[in-house]
Amino acid sequence: MRGLVHDLDRVTIKNMDEPTPASNEVIVKLKAAGLNRRDLAIPKRRGSNQEALILGSDGAGVIESIGDGVQNVQVGDEVMINPSLRWKKNSDAPPEEFDILGMPDHGTIAEKIVIASDQVEPKPAYLSWEEAAVFSLAAITGYRAIFTKGKLQPGETVFIPGAGSGVASFLIHFAKNHGARVITTSRSKDKQEKAKHLGADVVLDTSDDWEKALKEETIDMVIDSVGKATFHRSLAVLKKGGRFVTFGATTEDVIEFDLRSFFYGQYQLIGTTMGCKEELEAALDHYIKYETHPVVDKVFNLEESLDALEYLKAGKQFGKIAIRIS
Repeated sequence: MRGLVHDLDRVTIKNMDEPTPASNEVIVKLKAAGLNRRDLAIPKRRGSNQEALILGSDGAGVIESIGDGVQNVQVGDEVMINPSLRWKKNSDAPPEEFDILGMPDHGTIAEKIVIASDQVEPKPAYLSWEEAAVFSLAAITGYRAIFTKGKLQPGETVFIPGAGSGVASFLIHFAKNHGARVITTSRSKDKQEKAKHLGADVVLDTSDDWEKALKEETIDMVIDSVGKATFHRSLAVLKKGGRFVTFGATTEDVIEFDLRSFFYGQYQLIGTTMGCKEELEAALDHYIKYETHPVVDKVFNLEESLDALEYLKAGKQFGKIAIRIS
């Protein structure tokens, strides 16, 4: 079978052995997969002289075969892959055995995947294959950030810098469906317009003076995944006693931190990453309830996966990038 593979010191599209299901496992014939920034980072983290690894954490397809003991699905079922491995119940932090699909396990950007049967969820009928394929990792991350950790309430205002990211598109949907006010940013005029179309109430340019532009706003919560480039600017617009939720650092990880001004402001700093099976199911229920569709910016075919990675690396997308497999 064909797949997008990190092999030795390069990423390539190559043939891999077809998987077979062990006890309590299933084979999913994938219709589509989703790209994440994680797929750009994994080759660097693995280094050279590594065995071939299929990339990808998100995907959707049809159950092709099942192993002994599988009872929750049957051949022919349409399913989505849950990339949050071995984290089933909501908890303050993931369990020790938690991993994200796509390293060290083979991922989803291939024609087939073998995975534990409890790592699949029924695909909502109203979602296209591409929409279902890009859902899980970003939606589970956004749901945990905004609801489990951030505890967003209707009527509150949330500030989300970086409107173009995949998770940001889910955050905007979650917040607007929940009755919150959304403020976001982008340096791209096109992305600013798309954010407004998505429902954002206020969209700023990244280069704007955020404090000046938002002086009449009361920001109850910031959700920031950019890191060093926006941390202090985001904190400066947060109300005293407000919640600052962080789940990523697409710029630098390390920042200088004025502890005294932080505790005088009585701010709450909340870290989060990914989420559990319960949160994925809650995110799916939310989207089904409001008949919301994930934002798919562009679809590439499997043989164009390297181009898709370059497109993601350049940050051109608004929302998610899908890989059509079959």
